[in-house]
Amino acid sequence: MFIRLLERNDQSLLMTKPSAQLPAISEAEIEFINVYGARVHNLKNIDVHIPRNQLVVITGLSGSGKSSLAFDTIYAEGQRRYMESFSAYARQFMGDMERPDVDKITGLSPVISIEQKTTNRNPRSTVGTTTEIYDFLRLLFARASDAFSYNTGEQMVKFSEDQIIDHILEHFNGKKVAILSPAVRGRKGHYRELFEQIRKQGFLKVRVDGEILDITKGMMVDRYKIHDIDTVVDRLIVDVKDLQRLRKSIETALKSGNGLIFIQDLDKKNEKAYSKNLMCPTTGISYEEPSPNSFSFNSPYGSCPTCKGLGKIHTVAMDKIMPDTKISINDGGFAPLGEVRNNYTFKVIKKMAKAYDFSLSEPIETLKPEIIELILEGSKGQQFTIQVDYQDKKQSYKLDYEGIVPQILRSYNDTTSEKIRRWAEGFMSKVTCPECDGYRLKKESLNFKVLGKHIGEVTQLDIKELFDWIPKLSEQLSDSKKTIAKDIIKELIDRVRFLMNVGLNYLSLNRPTRSLSGGESQRIRLATQIGSQLQGITYILDEPSIGLHQRDNHQLINALKALTDIGNTVLVVEHDMDIMMEADYLIDLGPGAGEHGGKIVAEAPPEEFITLDATTAKYLGGKINIDIPKTRRKGNGQHLTLKGATGNNLQKVDISIPLGTITCVTGVSGSGKSTLINETLYRILNQHFFRAVKNPKPYSTIDGLEHLDKVIEINQSPIGRTPRSNPATYIDVFSDIRSLFANVPEAKIRGYKIGRFSFNVKGGRCEECQGGGMKLIEMNFLPNVYVECPKCMGKRYNRETLQIHYKGKSITDVLEMTIEDATTFFENVPKIHRKLKTLSDVGLGYIRLGQPSTTISGGEAQRVKLAAELSKKDTGQTIYILDEPTTGLHFEDIRILLKVLQRLVKKGNTIIIIEHNMDVIKIADHIIDLGPEGGKGGGQIVATGTPEQVAKVKNSFTGQFLNKEFERMSQ
Repeated sequence: MFIRLLERNDQSLLMTKPSAQLPAISEAEIEFINVYGARVHNLKNIDVHIPRNQLVVITGLSGSGKSSLAFDTIYAEGQRRYMESFSAYARQFMGDMERPDVDKITGLSPVISIEQKTTNRNPRSTVGTTTEIYDFLRLLFARASDAFSYNTGEQMVKFSEDQIIDHILEHFNGKKVAILSPAVRGRKGHYRELFEQIRKQGFLKVRVDGEILDITKGMMVDRYKIHDIDTVVDRLIVDVKDLQRLRKSIETALKSGNGLIFIQDLDKKNEKAYSKNLMCPTTGISYEEPSPNSFSFNSPYGSCPTCKGLGKIHTVAMDKIMPDTKISINDGGFAPLGEVRNNYTFKVIKKMAKAYDFSLSEPIETLKPEIIELILEGSKGQQFTIQVDYQDKKQSYKLDYEGIVPQILRSYNDTTSEKIRRWAEGFMSKVTCPECDGYRLKKESLNFKVLGKHIGEVTQLDIKELFDWIPKLSEQLSDSKKTIAKDIIKELIDRVRFLMNVGLNYLSLNRPTRSLSGGESQRIRLATQIGSQLQGITYILDEPSIGLHQRDNHQLINALKALTDIGNTVLVVEHDMDIMMEADYLIDLGPGAGEHGGKIVAEAPPEEFITLDATTAKYLGGKINIDIPKTRRKGNGQHLTLKGATGNNLQKVDISIPLGTITCVTGVSGSGKSTLINETLYRILNQHFFRAVKNPKPYSTIDGLEHLDKVIEINQSPIGRTPRSNPATYIDVFSDIRSLFANVPEAKIRGYKIGRFSFNVKGGRCEECQGGGMKLIEMNFLPNVYVECPKCMGKRYNRETLQIHYKGKSITDVLEMTIEDATTFFENVPKIHRKLKTLSDVGLGYIRLGQPSTTISGGEAQRVKLAAELSKKDTGQTIYILDEPTTGLHFEDIRILLKVLQRLVKKGNTIIIIEHNMDVIKIADHIIDLGPEGGKGGGQIVATGTPEQVAKVKNSFTGQFLNKEFERMSQ
């Protein structure tokens, strides 16, 4: 967060070449964020004036420069200014920011960016920890909870010294008692040193296993038995007249016993335990005084010792070790061993087979249970002699057999090799921790309760249930605890309300953040910012509507407006029609994408904007629409049928997907769409076709797999994580281009092979920059700088390689071509032309063939993947799964995307799309609508059928919005 920055309207803000003429700053400019001469990426030296303290939407085609303006220019400059407020000494550790390529920015207040990409992948990060609500709950339980015994369920008690003395005087008055201090509880040992230590402290007697004995020199007990040993601090008759002695003995016993003592009636032999700590009145177990750390699963004071606070553990899965019990050991019946071969393991197993009289060629299901257990768990010390050929001699070795299960566990827990760990993980399953039942905390922490619930049960409530539960604290807590918890309750109510206001009432606090969509994660951080009540901030958001159903859009819009109402500027990069029409101001970039974009096409308030002659304005005004198909496909007559899906909130869901169609899975946020498709159906298909490791969520049966040959998931993850990856390498066209250059006559004369034209291997690349085209210069007090390689001048290859030309172009010239130009250039090379044509067909003609994948947006990455699939020869039996493919896409991009999807379906393939966008839903052949609500109120099929059929279902929220869309289209 960059909230300490002060506005500086001085020459230090000028970021231009010395010759540039900059306009003077006028008073009127203070009402705007003024950007002059922005040239980052594809921005064409633009000037833009963004009204402050308003909701401003920046829109335009994918690749038109929206993120370049919002994040890489405005946010980057705000971030740089904040960093410059630190000393040079501090900056050498934190790193400096490079100045964005812009002449000047004025009127910029401190900037906070809320992006999709920053979702925390740490398994310890949850909704509760991210929003800080869990921190307040920890404080509540540390200060206002009641402790209960994990043995008996009784409420724990604790006494002060005065209370202990008063209680003894009341219950043991006139009786002869022994005051005992516990020294050992339930442990083996001879304890000779302990007895000697007690004797040296001046005590004469001890109680061993209930019997009071004199301490003698050299005294010891049976070391192999479990013992309870107490020090007899004093024996006396309880009398108020002898109060001083009683008090002194109690103090000594409490100090020696760490706050726990026993008072034994020597006549009746009954006793009572007293503790300054929380103690079970029946069993005497005690808890430490709770602190907020006692309820943290990230702290050793609170985390479950078995799962280390993760709630899940890896355990060996027998169905993965023995996937098919009808085959023999020789044929690979035990998957980790593989098929029989000449190695140590199989030599030992053959000796075992001889010793225990079983055959390696008989099916596993016919083996005796004790034989299977022997192979799985090992010989447990029993050794077998094997012979090994070594230097023409036979060597004999005695070996015991480790066992498959111990080997897998050892490989997973002890190895430093990630490859071996992945191998072991392939035979394991993640299961709920049996110690803490998935609550992540140790048993003591889970026995502190508020209104009958421990903190784990509270975090399992969805946000709506939590919001209803918190007010009960003010009504049902005792007066003293109510006073303590008053401020905590107020904070909890406010923060939970903010989550509800951004449409996240279906989430629970224990939901891992890595399982959230980009939009959900963004809205969580938005709710946190609303809760902080900062003023004078510029917030920049990247499509916060992702994953949000139209029904809940108004909640998000109200949340964004709430930020502007308290004096903040909100910039939103967005394509959602509702948010655009509710904005105070719209800025449209274009007119095209890439080199054809980077200009301000139109800007105005919404009511004026829709009258302008721009593509976005025409879509908003209804002058251009994505047409509804005249007929709906019925499919090829075959179906993929999934029954009994019960993962997460799904309630025994049965679905039937007609093959050869576009099926849309819809429903309000949290209704179970991702659980049903991504975590159940996709994982079933992925395991079936590719033997994937991840297990699907629970289900009963699936039918129709025989009609398919593979499954492809097309998401918006990057096509590569390094600048060396690019569209040409991803769609596998660069190897064809390199082969073409290697076949040029001059290349053949020189003896150049295909590897000569790779910038990733030695030979043809420039060794100065190792084929990167740029060199990294490390700066001490300034950010690292990438400069053009002085040897190859950014061309990646050495001089000899660049002398080889195809149709007058070097390999570098080809990489610098746009897809559009390259498609024309290679029109006479069918193999290359076909692949490049698919990139043009998905609307990516503007990107360069060698453009680094790190500069490609999520929407562009998804279309590159689609192009890669289109360029392959397919059987027409593929099922494609897309999760919100419209993310980052403009109306015009969606139109192009839908044309591509229709092409895939025309070939006989099946497409399943999880989507909220009405332009996609209305063109679907079949809809499966989940709901009716999110979270526990969802997980049911609300409606199925064509869009027209779903539109008639009254209790379907998707149907209601489809109805409105059909009415809008008919006007």
